[in-house]
Amino acid sequence: MFTTDEGKVVEKEVAANKLSCYHCGASCITANIHVEEKVFCCEGCKLVYEVINQNGLCDYYQLSSHPGLSQVKTLRSNKYAYLDDAAIAGQLYKFYNGKHAIVTLYIPGVHCSSCMWLLEHMHKLNDGIVESRLNFTTKEVTIRFLTDKVSLRKVVELLATLGYEPHISLDDSEGKKTKRIDRRRIYKLGVAGFCFGNIMLMSFPEYLSSAGIDKQYTMLFRVLNLILSVPVFFYAASEFFVTAWAGLKQKILNIDAPIALALIITYARSLYEIFTGIGSGYLDSMSGIVFFMLVGRVVQERTYKSLSFHRDYKAYFPIAVDVLKGSSVVSTKITELKENDIVQLHNDEIIPADGILIKGNARIDYSFVTGESEPVQLPEKSIVYAGGRQKGDQLLMQVIKPVVGSYLTSLWNNHAFSNNKTTANEEESIIHKFSKYFTIVLFILAAITALYWAVYDASKILPAVSAMLIVACPCALLLSATYTNGNLLRIFSNNGLFLRDATVIEQLGNIDHIVFDKTGTLTQGSKTYSTSGHQLSAEEEAMVYSVAISSQHPHSVALCEILGPHAKIQPDNWVEIPGSGVKATIGKHTIRIGSAIFTGVVEDADNKANVYVRIDDKITAYYFLPDFRDAAVQVMPELRDMCKISLLSGDNNRQEADLRKLLGQESELLFSQKPVDKLTYIAQLQQNGTKVAMIGDGLNDAGALQQSNVGITLTDDINNFTPSCDAILDASRLAYLPRLLRLARSARSIINLSFIVSILYNIVGLYISVRGDMEPMIAAILMPASTLSIILITTGASSIWARRLRLSLQAR
Repeated sequence: MFTTDEGKVVEKEVAANKLSCYHCGASCITANIHVEEKVFCCEGCKLVYEVINQNGLCDYYQLSSHPGLSQVKTLRSNKYAYLDDAAIAGQLYKFYNGKHAIVTLYIPGVHCSSCMWLLEHMHKLNDGIVESRLNFTTKEVTIRFLTDKVSLRKVVELLATLGYEPHISLDDSEGKKTKRIDRRRIYKLGVAGFCFGNIMLMSFPEYLSSAGIDKQYTMLFRVLNLILSVPVFFYAASEFFVTAWAGLKQKILNIDAPIALALIITYARSLYEIFTGIGSGYLDSMSGIVFFMLVGRVVQERTYKSLSFHRDYKAYFPIAVDVLKGSSVVSTKITELKENDIVQLHNDEIIPADGILIKGNARIDYSFVTGESEPVQLPEKSIVYAGGRQKGDQLLMQVIKPVVGSYLTSLWNNHAFSNNKTTANEEESIIHKFSKYFTIVLFILAAITALYWAVYDASKILPAVSAMLIVACPCALLLSATYTNGNLLRIFSNNGLFLRDATVIEQLGNIDHIVFDKTGTLTQGSKTYSTSGHQLSAEEEAMVYSVAISSQHPHSVALCEILGPHAKIQPDNWVEIPGSGVKATIGKHTIRIGSAIFTGVVEDADNKANVYVRIDDKITAYYFLPDFRDAAVQVMPELRDMCKISLLSGDNNRQEADLRKLLGQESELLFSQKPVDKLTYIAQLQQNGTKVAMIGDGLNDAGALQQSNVGITLTDDINNFTPSCDAILDASRLAYLPRLLRLARSARSIINLSFIVSILYNIVGLYISVRGDMEPMIAAILMPASTLSIILITTGASSIWARRLRLSLQAR
């Protein structure tokens, strides 16, 4: 058992043994916070342990080492007061009957089996909670509770106390459904698979019996096959007919048009043969085509449904804010804010509308809106804009433009957001171009065949032409694309690049110009650092950490990451001077963090540090922090060889020289760019035929991401808010970007290879068909053989290509 009587001796033992928090695993700088022999890094972790322990749920700690990895934050007492409003709470309920309520909440902090176990035992923490279920993939917990025993606010506060604070946004209140997998195609696949297998089994006796089988059994099997073919043709294959007809109405000959024609002719000829008694038709081939094509499309759909690629500002804003009504504070939904409303904002809260600052010291972080990395210090009577985040004291602001009329929401009024990129990508796809020429050539050959047999043997016109249209179905082309893209989607996601859908792959392979944002994309604080000067003690680190933690400057954030979590000591006289640094007093000590001039340190001209720390006038420490992501420095030479590079930054040009070295002298660097400037720049590149990929991370990049051929959002946490985009790239895998681009470029080569193989099968089939000798058994052999060949070639070639590029084939 730890005691605190030994004072400094215990502290030394803690430092020597590097004790970690029993709850979250963070380093402990003191043994004062403990329960029996269990030491905690802060009072928050201790509180969570006590709650879990009191309810007999300590098995939570047996399932994983230090499961409470999510940082326990101090919860403002009235933060979720707006959930007491029945109207607001009602918009979050999935079900409510006056007594029972069901709500689904997004929990970003879920990360391990212990999280799942604890969240599914919430009924033991509060008897008003009847049941809780966690969807680990989507990080959503569904809770059923009794409203007469516990309110929605209490449920949310319980989650926040445990370290699983839910993300509740304005988007959640508008009744939008979580994206679900479309199960209709799964049902169609099941029907097609069942019918295909049984049709094949009942076709074997007629195929394999050289002497023939009894006539009564022959007709029985044919009728059963016909019955089984009905749901395949009219239900399972319906999407091919619908898509083909939609394309024809738009005067577009897409890939589904010749496939639909082949299915119709196959079914029609099969009906003719069965009803006239001259044969068994090609029902097994038809059902096989439908089954394998549906399998390919299901495989291709394997995108990450838990990720949202279509977010807008509503997913960023909270549902409600505090509004002053006379002498009281009322929680008001953001959409109900009106001009002249007085809004009360607290530290780390988002400005909900454009307004005028009427009270308080504003330090507004606009990095997510404009890209400017440093918070803006504003005096009273200044205009503040929606989307900024207050860092510091409590503010009062008067609304001048509600959220729907704010500068931020105007970004989504641009025409770029009205474009359906998936539809546009499909129309430009090489698959549809191939199918167009394939269909034209096929009809020409069919016409020549018909003319030939019209001269020599008119009885063979119908068998020969129909057999050609059956065997030469472009399904192999469709299969080659769907199976290639399906396997590539899996490989991309295993390596940290999550694509919206398969149409993005082809666009990604055509990219010849990459445009980067700067703040948060190329630059970020890093734990990779070096130091010199005085080595801070644990006590000194705690003081420096406590002063730096309130600053959102990238260097302050990086310094806090380096020092690690410490119990915060409340500083006095805390002040931040933009462009210089931050200072405060703790006890008798004065701490300064910032530039050399600000801290009073004489710089070393040959080795300038990024951050200087000065405690009183005696202790000085130097921290050398890299300005750019290590991965960005690593991959940029390779990217320069593959594509042209540009930079569009909302920040100023103070790092221009360093960025020029990083991106190359020939790259175009533009600073102080507004969101509309970024969008316009990319549109101008596209007018010259350039295929552009935009890589950014904030709302200020949303228009550019949407305008680009491929918009890629870079994020350190794929479950955090990301603007609307085509792909989400895990920042820890940025170094893989050149290899991922090469893999996307390989897709066309793989599809071409498989298409050549399918052409060889078609040549054999057409040769037999032109002669009028195509039998159902031959078709039954050629169809599966060509399909299996395509599957093996596409999946095998794409996997081999990925392995050659040193990309992982398995999820990490």
